[in-house]
Amino acid sequence: MLLGIISDTHEHLENIEKAKRIFAEHGASPVIHLGDYCAGPSVRALEGMKIIGIYGNNDGDLPRIMGNFQKIGADFRGEFCVLELDGLKIACYHGTVQEITDALIDSGKYDIVLSGHTHEVHVETRGKVLALNPGSTHGFEKTGTIAVLDTATKNVEIIELK
Repeated sequence: MLLGIISDTHEHLENIEKAKRIFAEHGASPVIHLGDYCAGPSVRALEGMKIIGIYGNNDGDLPRIMGNFQKIGADFRGEFCVLELDGLKIACYHGTVQEITDALIDSGKYDIVLSGHTHEVHVETRGKVLALNPGSTHGFEKTGTIAVLDTATKNVEIIELK
């Protein structure tokens, strides 16, 4: 299974459209959004993909975000969730507190720990745990990035949104 991993969209609708196109080309589904939509337009722009999402530290209008998830038929899981896909336990946390992210990785309870927040790509295997931060879809002063994760091999492809 190929998973799309996206984070920190921060209302950059053009990059969200690029990400949607890339995920479709790769056949990546579901797409896991690790938070920081910021408001409704980012969520609505995700329509058409199978989305599983959590919220981040910049997602202040949770009722609006949750309502938009419902409108597009997406799955909103709150601040933290554990997914079981292809026999893997995947922890999803925005990454707001680095010590919590590290504790999730170091606990050894999960095969994969997904986080965002830092706007920096990070791929590391610690023990048997794959830790993955896809960077920021927004990009800010850099090129936005997303990731595609192959659950069969745990191989990660980081893709720049040019």
